[in-house]
Amino acid sequence: MTEPTASPMSEQTASLPPVAAAVSQPPSAPSQDRGQGQGRDDRRGPPHPGDRGPRKPLPPRGERPRPDGTMPQQLDQRDFAALRPNKRDLDDGLEAELNAALGNFDVTGTTVEEAKPKKGSAVPGSQSKKRGQIIGIHGKDVFIEVPGGRSQGVLPILQFGDAKPKIGEFVEFDIEGYDGSNGLLKLTMTGSSIVVTDWSSIARGMIVEAKVTGVNKNGTGLMVEVNGIKGFMPVSQIDLYRVEKPEDYINQKLKCIVNELDVAERNLVLSRRALLEREKAEKAEKFWATIEEGQTRTGIVRSIKPFGAFVDLDGAADGLIPVSEMSWNRIGDPSEVVSLGQKVEVVVARLDFEARKIGLSLKQLIRSPWDDFAEAHKTGARLVGKVTRIEDFGAFVEVAPGIEGLMHISEMATLRIRRVRDAVTDGQEVAVQILSIDAKARRMSLSLKALLAEAETAEDAKNDAEKEADAKEAEARMVARKLNPNLRGGIGTGKLLFDVGE
Repeated sequence: MTEPTASPMSEQTASLPPVAAAVSQPPSAPSQDRGQGQGRDDRRGPPHPGDRGPRKPLPPRGERPRPDGTMPQQLDQRDFAALRPNKRDLDDGLEAELNAALGNFDVTGTTVEEAKPKKGSAVPGSQSKKRGQIIGIHGKDVFIEVPGGRSQGVLPILQFGDAKPKIGEFVEFDIEGYDGSNGLLKLTMTGSSIVVTDWSSIARGMIVEAKVTGVNKNGTGLMVEVNGIKGFMPVSQIDLYRVEKPEDYINQKLKCIVNELDVAERNLVLSRRALLEREKAEKAEKFWATIEEGQTRTGIVRSIKPFGAFVDLDGAADGLIPVSEMSWNRIGDPSEVVSLGQKVEVVVARLDFEARKIGLSLKQLIRSPWDDFAEAHKTGARLVGKVTRIEDFGAFVEVAPGIEGLMHISEMATLRIRRVRDAVTDGQEVAVQILSIDAKARRMSLSLKALLAEAETAEDAKNDAEKEADAKEAEARMVARKLNPNLRGGIGTGKLLFDVGE
């Protein structure tokens, strides 16, 4: 029996290292019994040349030895849950460590993080207003000591306008941002405009100063410039109230808010009204904290309506003067008493804090004619007046300028009437008698029936007197009449004899 000779491939493989030999081996045929218990080993690939027999399955990951040969600690699920930290205890611990680290530091003061504007914020000055002291002036910069002591701020000296800042003065400001390179807060004085240099320095909501250069062709707004940058202001955004002549604002410098901004399109729209509304809202808080009924205030007439006039009070709130509170005399049109733009002194008659409504009065500053009238006329006095208004329940009669009384329907005639117009008409002059008068409440009751009844009684008495006089006159005439001697008839003066039978 001859021994099988080794093939050249076998000799070459034997001379290679084990790893190279394994790589050079042709792939083994797939196992026929995959899935019969040895599939896991078969899926691991061909056996290593140095292995003897079938490969054993690997132990679970938690039971495998570490590279240094040590075994990992066995953990139980219940033990792991017990080791989980308590969130409440962790929060308490962190808070204790934070308090210990901060010590007596005042965390309510201004910090750098507070001063940094939020990403995407479009409205500068959204931080709360603060008040700081001027500690230095250098060139065009004014340095402010910001409350909290963490950082200083800088204000452009141009924001002070004609007023020169002085060291030691206090100013109110808004925090606009943070200059990290210099470690300073960027500040803006409350209500002041920001200095604009180019399009990149403009942001929506920023307060700027614009110069009016003209009115557009169709008269719908003003053409303005902000440090050479052209913009537009709609006529509805010029003032809080309707502007009839926008050309009056040409060559004026107006503080306004950037309402719309499109740098790519070079579109800039400004609004002065938005700034005025913001300032008015700030003033309103102080105004409503001090306003009381009975106070005397000064305002400007901004609008006239058929029912009254609206008055701007200190630029903080609007009040209404009803037409009935404009004069003691009856007026038909409020323009008879006030005019647009007129400065008036008024009395706060009514307040509604919830609805923010104010009722004003002009006539309360004038002595009431009722006081003089009540001193000159008492109950029972008779006057002649003019019917000014007719209602279903009666008629109002003006007996003196600004003095009206009510004549009830029951006091219009001695007999019962169904309609007021059956007794009086508009504009009719009637004689009335005062039944009652209340000067404080400005009320008076009048009566026509009392005078009518008295007149009827007098008329009846007059008629009776005339009848009685006529009767007496007729009787006197009968007594004084003379007998006619030529009158025939009668028994004469002779004696009459009567024959009487036995």
